[in-house]
Amino acid sequence: MNNPSEVPLIFEMSSPGRRGYEYPDCDVPSEKVTDLIPSRFLRKKAADLPELSESEVVRHFTQLSRLNYGVDVGFYPLGSCTMKYNPKINEDVAKFAGFQRIHPYQGEETVQGALKLMYELEKYLCEIAGLYRATMQPAAGAHGELTGLMIIRAFHRDRGENHKRQEIIVPDSAHGTNPASAAMCGYRVVEVKSNPRGGVDVFNLRKITGPQTAGLMLTNPNTLGLFEEDIVEIAHIVHQAGGLLYYDGANMNANLGISRPGDMGFDIVHYNLHKTFAAPHGGGGPGSGPIAVTEELEDFLPVPLVSMKDNSYYLDYDRPKSIGKVKSFYGNFLVMVKAYAYIRSLGAQGLREVSEIAVLNANYLMRQLQKDYHLPFDRSCKHEFVLSAKKQKAKGVRALDIAKRLLDYGFHPPTIYFPLVVEEALMVEPTETESKETLDRFGEAMREIALEAMENPEILKEAPHHTPLRRLDEVKAVKELDVNWYKRNPSSAM
Repeated sequence: MNNPSEVPLIFEMSSPGRRGYEYPDCDVPSEKVTDLIPSRFLRKKAADLPELSESEVVRHFTQLSRLNYGVDVGFYPLGSCTMKYNPKINEDVAKFAGFQRIHPYQGEETVQGALKLMYELEKYLCEIAGLYRATMQPAAGAHGELTGLMIIRAFHRDRGENHKRQEIIVPDSAHGTNPASAAMCGYRVVEVKSNPRGGVDVFNLRKITGPQTAGLMLTNPNTLGLFEEDIVEIAHIVHQAGGLLYYDGANMNANLGISRPGDMGFDIVHYNLHKTFAAPHGGGGPGSGPIAVTEELEDFLPVPLVSMKDNSYYLDYDRPKSIGKVKSFYGNFLVMVKAYAYIRSLGAQGLREVSEIAVLNANYLMRQLQKDYHLPFDRSCKHEFVLSAKKQKAKGVRALDIAKRLLDYGFHPPTIYFPLVVEEALMVEPTETESKETLDRFGEAMREIALEAMENPEILKEAPHHTPLRRLDEVKAVKELDVNWYKRNPSSAM
């Protein structure tokens, strides 16, 4: 089984009578299953489960694991996702029994250490954002967006203006979750255009902002990896109209210790702890999307907040203007532990260096590739940049083909076709955890692919050539999803 594409289904490996484990003889009286479970819940025939030895099961799943790609395997340059390597010490800290084996409904006096961690993490996140208070409850970035928008709605309702402030402004380059979260919260979404330098067009913003505006959702740097040069004026326009500024924290990896959203004029910030602060991202477990707010918005944060009185930490539910709970318990606690360990281990200067190196890596790689690919906005980027495959499209090669060909070179592709304002977009985020040698290898692969696109475009159109599976029909896979073995073996069904 040298070729990983030859890994069979575990059902195909089954051999009747083979066992991986045998239970010891029962030392208590046994009863028939039919006497314990009502007949309507019993199968008509025994489940057709695979029968294998323990070593076969271990080898099978180990073979499958070799088909997976992740940050522990190689470079993962997904733009807008901050797929960086996560220090394993933070994983070890999250496994401490004092964190892992507690229950959220224990008495407060028995979990003072956990409450202290949440209390201090809130303080760190507020300092990093330049804001007043924060909640740890939201489970991920989009959940943080929804929570922030609910706070915006509660703020305007408290002022008696909710009936007229029914619009949320979103840039044309925004993350897709921004308009989705706004619509889910009952707002009308209004698009603001980008200017020729890739930032918000302040003239367009003035035209669409008014008494109907509830707020503006924005990330800075934006999804093109560019810092919003007019952010102070943008904040003034929105605030003058009575709206609030919401900061999408997906790109916070560019700002740590350098610039603070609160100082720019933002009223609400969401973090992605599973992007910026070392909790695994992309199939690595639960996320966490805390939001921080100004003092003016503190009353509307979800309950409970962790507060301190007489040197003791407690869960504060006495918040009559709160939007209520947005998640069971108090958030994804072990993700908070990893983020806390990351922040404490790096300190203020270390966090700043994270962003400085991320920005340096992005600009280094962008300048390597700008001759071979179209650079739609030729200015210094922050932690990520966007190229266009317009040159290659003239030869019939699309961004998708380039992404597929990168697999043959051993690299995970960057984000493609986002943001939508760039034709044939290739969005690259190298992060701070990659070495110069890795960036050089990726840059060389991208340049070779650009040459192939000009000289032999068919190689790209038929890529990948050396992966376990060749190019898949992705549209068919979405429309005809079939991951059920029983569907192909109807005789095995219940």
